[in-house]
Amino acid sequence: MVWAISRGVRTAIAGLALLGTAGIQAQPQLQAQPLLEVAPGGRHLQTSEGKPFFYLGDTAWALFHRLTREEAETYLQDRADKGFTVIQAVALAELRGLDEPNAYGELPLVGRDPAQPNDAYFAHIDHVVARANALGLTVGLLPSWGRYWRDGGSQIFTAQSARSYGRFLGQRYRDAGVIWILGGDSNVRSTNERAIIDAMARGLREGDGGRHLITFHPRGPGLSSVQVRDADWLDFYMNQSSHAARDLDTGLYVEHDRALTPRRPVIDGEPRYEGIPVGFYNEGHDPRLRFDDDDARQAAWWAVLAGAAGHTYGNNNVWQMWAPGRDPAIGANRPWSDAIDDPGARQMGLLRRFMEAQDFATLEPRQDLILDGPRHGPAKVRLARAADGRRIIAYSPRGEPFTLDLGALEGGMHTQSWFDPRYGATYRFRTEQSQGIQSFVPPSSGEGEDWVLLIEAEGAETAP
Repeated sequence: MVWAISRGVRTAIAGLALLGTAGIQAQPQLQAQPLLEVAPGGRHLQTSEGKPFFYLGDTAWALFHRLTREEAETYLQDRADKGFTVIQAVALAELRGLDEPNAYGELPLVGRDPAQPNDAYFAHIDHVVARANALGLTVGLLPSWGRYWRDGGSQIFTAQSARSYGRFLGQRYRDAGVIWILGGDSNVRSTNERAIIDAMARGLREGDGGRHLITFHPRGPGLSSVQVRDADWLDFYMNQSSHAARDLDTGLYVEHDRALTPRRPVIDGEPRYEGIPVGFYNEGHDPRLRFDDDDARQAAWWAVLAGAAGHTYGNNNVWQMWAPGRDPAIGANRPWSDAIDDPGARQMGLLRRFMEAQDFATLEPRQDLILDGPRHGPAKVRLARAADGRRIIAYSPRGEPFTLDLGALEGGMHTQSWFDPRYGATYRFRTEQSQGIQSFVPPSSGEGEDWVLLIEAEGAETAP
């Protein structure tokens, strides 16, 4: 495992103690993070010592721009406690990120020039990244939101300034626990835009020596594989299934990218957010017209059982760190400090712990083993089997019955269990020779009554 802290990062941290800004906590001690890499075969991510890494992200786009250090500490501690592994945040934020100062009165750039970053602004990002790393969180760091590199009125980047800015970030966070996420909710539409993105990626590689993974966050619904598949800097695919409708099958995006060559890990970087209006622009106040934790769970389990290397969760009030007194975007209506406790976030931690216990890196989708039951729509059952054939996992989002062909299941005796993805309880209901064709009826059914079937060969059982 690579454990290192660069002299530059140490210097930046030491300099924070000299800022003397009122209300700023003392700089935390930076804890080195293991580097991440793509596992052999391209199925998932892993640490440099070969341990599978389950990417469980949270979209905190405005984290650096809007929160004080005390507030950031509250947020990061909560996400670490709930089991998240990645925090996705933007250096040049979407909502007035260039012209509205951060919590300490600092703007990110001098004269809106990417070649002149304001060190005081990035000192705050240093602090937040250090605290995230100390809590075991990797930061999915977006250098810029898309509007600033797209052709048009908000564009500030040229290829030259993008490379300079990327080099600055790469050097500054060379040994921090980060993943670089380019794009920022935008698609590449011209040769000039592609030149800017490629130049920023080259700058990042020059600055950090190629130590960190790079991906691309497209506009949704969209796929990075469609945008920049040929880029030599792209390490893993990221899609955005987005917020267009209920019951949109997130697994279809994963299946598309997993079929490509070369094979790369796949992550949904922005699915339907808990609390956001269904259809995105429908800002009604009826809670039935907003996505809830049921929608968030469905998106996550569908994607992971389709072969994703993890998943990203989002909350409409949290991504923008909304609080009373701020203009709400897309119908934000609850303070972020309350919304971090919405049930979907806790349930994402249950997903991660379940998948890690089931050796998620060995799971491969096997929809062919589903002989009967919902195959389309909101109740669609998805199934994955471990590579050694000793474990099968099937997800029924509405608790509908289904029939499986268990001929591909290895081992003699098998333990059959129902896992409740809402509360994390496991109910073992049978141990037998699971062979041939068998039907399964979940304990309850209906909207919000999702269940996970787990069948494990004797000797391979996991703790409940």
